[in-house]
Amino acid sequence: MANIRNCVIIGTGPSGLTAAIYTSRANLNPLIIAGLQPGGQLTTTTEVENFPGFPEGISGPELMENMRKQAARFNTEFKDGRVVNADLSKKPFTITLESGETILTKTVIISTGASAKYMGLKNEQALIGKGVSACATCDGFFYRNKIVHVVGGGDTALEEAGFLSKFASKVYILHRRGELRASKAMQDHALKNPKIEVIWNSVPIELLSDNSGLTAVKIQNVLTGEESIRKTDGFFLGIGHTPNTHFLGKQIELDQQGFIKTHNDVETNIEGVFACGDVQDPTYRQAISAAGSGCQAAIRAERFLAEHS
Repeated sequence: MANIRNCVIIGTGPSGLTAAIYTSRANLNPLIIAGLQPGGQLTTTTEVENFPGFPEGISGPELMENMRKQAARFNTEFKDGRVVNADLSKKPFTITLESGETILTKTVIISTGASAKYMGLKNEQALIGKGVSACATCDGFFYRNKIVHVVGGGDTALEEAGFLSKFASKVYILHRRGELRASKAMQDHALKNPKIEVIWNSVPIELLSDNSGLTAVKIQNVLTGEESIRKTDGFFLGIGHTPNTHFLGKQIELDQQGFIKTHNDVETNIEGVFACGDVQDPTYRQAISAAGSGCQAAIRAERFLAEHS
């Protein structure tokens, strides 16, 4: 009979790597599958200043590399590749990789994260960390007394704008319509903020930069077609996140936004399958909260295995 793993962790962001550290220290010999973006979204963050234990800050890639080394120290096994299917209908669970390889496991920890939605503008990806961001709470501090633009008109955009107004001298919201989609309470809060101004019926069409990074955003009025260039220090995407759950089919219960529903913190609707990090957290989306839920998922997996051994 094929070898059956105790625990397979899908995803290598802060939650997945923390789960690996805890499950490996519990002698579960976990296998962690890296996915398309090993290290998760933090690998695109130049400086992390709000993760405890690093008073001078640390780069996102370095933090993820340190966590990976820590997991490896306790004999976590790493496998490159992407999961394309997970059969959770019977035990042991079957995980299928893009290469065609199949893995059998007693428990699964899903830590595949959520990908920020981007506009697809030229240079957008190249300017991430150099003026372009999809996380105000991660990067807002770097824009103290600067001018920033936020794209979007829903709760996410207004929440980002509100947070940025604590640091920036001016926050402009670019919205393609003549009215916001956000909740009334969110709108009232944002529109009463003297630092926030909405640029109506407008969309970004180009990002301008020099060697230091982003310098301006070119926008177009969707009603008149008129184009204009607006100087800016920051360009924030506030158009939401897409949870990476496509490989699960309809086996796991999701909320209306596509995030995994969990109870008892990290348990899914299938016994032995746990979810942690941004894939089940539409609210906080922070490295530290993701790491905390990774710890919870690992402990729950360990207890599940002990109870079903």
